[in-house]
Amino acid sequence: MNLNDGDAHLTREEEERFIQEAEQLVEEAEQYIHGQSEFDAPLSPVAPLPEIVGADLLDAVRDHLGTYIYAPEDDLDLLTLWAAHTHLAEATYTTPRLLIDSPVPGSGKTTVLEHMERLCVNGVNMSSITSDAMLTRLIDGYGLATILIDEADRALSPDQPGIGKLMAVINSGYKVGGSRPVSVPDGDGGWRVQKMPTFSPVAMAGNAPALPGDTVSRKVRVLLLPDERGDVDESDWELIDAPTRSLGDKLAAWADKVRALVAAGKGTLPGNVRARRGECWHPLKRVALAAGGRWPEVVDQLVLRDKEEIELAKEDGITTAAPHIQVLQDLAEVWPTGPDAEPAAWVPTAELLKALIRHRPDRWSARSVRGAELNAHRLGGMLTGSFRVSSTRPDSHGQRGYALAKFTLPWRSMRIEPPQAKAPAVLCTDCGYPLPPAAVAGGLTVHLNCEGAA
Repeated sequence: MNLNDGDAHLTREEEERFIQEAEQLVEEAEQYIHGQSEFDAPLSPVAPLPEIVGADLLDAVRDHLGTYIYAPEDDLDLLTLWAAHTHLAEATYTTPRLLIDSPVPGSGKTTVLEHMERLCVNGVNMSSITSDAMLTRLIDGYGLATILIDEADRALSPDQPGIGKLMAVINSGYKVGGSRPVSVPDGDGGWRVQKMPTFSPVAMAGNAPALPGDTVSRKVRVLLLPDERGDVDESDWELIDAPTRSLGDKLAAWADKVRALVAAGKGTLPGNVRARRGECWHPLKRVALAAGGRWPEVVDQLVLRDKEEIELAKEDGITTAAPHIQVLQDLAEVWPTGPDAEPAAWVPTAELLKALIRHRPDRWSARSVRGAELNAHRLGGMLTGSFRVSSTRPDSHGQRGYALAKFTLPWRSMRIEPPQAKAPAVLCTDCGYPLPPAAVAGGLTVHLNCEGAA
């Protein structure tokens, strides 16, 4: 039967059946609308995703890294914190350069970078950098990218062409707002200078790369040694790529939740660590405070380890300071005392030169790397050019020398202990020369076997 046919008509039986079917359809429609249909059961409320606990997440990342990377326990903690901080770098304000170091090849540096590429924000793994302009354009294109430089001992070698400009990009990009002028096409066949951002987290892996002092002062260091016994698993990326990236995604999701908290405060560091070293460690301390659990204490221990290593390196002569810093330190150590056993108020230049050469012949004598003795002209250049400390002449015709008071500010600013008063020397009653402290402590008044007694 065609109901559109004008001549069609229904029998009473057909009409009743049609009405029943229509009523049933209406009832089913109402049940569907109200979620009561037997065909479509009402949807259950979506269970909320479990809250991301920062400490647990960092522990999971740390366990993951420990499965595939052979490194000391505290260095695995450092890698974990550094990876997490890349997702929050704009909130931490500064971003320390990560040096993945090793004394020999085959220690797993490239493997670490491969894991960082998946865990960090927008990881870009590169074994060569052709120019500073390329690096700034890459950073500008990503907005915020984690630059991962492999074979840094070669890629960042001081003899590489253009390395100065490249290191300037890396150094300027450690703080929010860092930028460099770069030449870009102007659209008319020419070029124009454009200010491009350089701020980005940077990790460098190499066999003891020769980095400039500015870069070294901005880095935190992880030391890798070869896994000769096979204690860690191989990074088979066909199998572990997805779970590693999943951890990176979780770090990003957690970072979104704590971004405001991280930006609000940087906490305190132990050991009075501040200035450039503080800028290295405060970002990781911010992340650790947001994560909670054991992580704030982890950062404090890493900070104290770093401070101790720096101090021991200075004591052992491992840290090579610039010559003008070295001479400032050495002058504080050799500054002579006056008759009252107090540091002399003024010392002739010639006397200071002799004292410096006796104190550190490896630096200031003809046997030094420079191959020439320190002279008044060079000493004056270092002190005047770096600290505005000039020699003076007590009278118009006397010899030139340096006043103790002129060094007060430089010594203080460089945290160098100034000369201290010394106890008056006890002289041998026979020869008139000073007795050794041990002899004085033993109550002696003459040198043993003193020639003056003959």
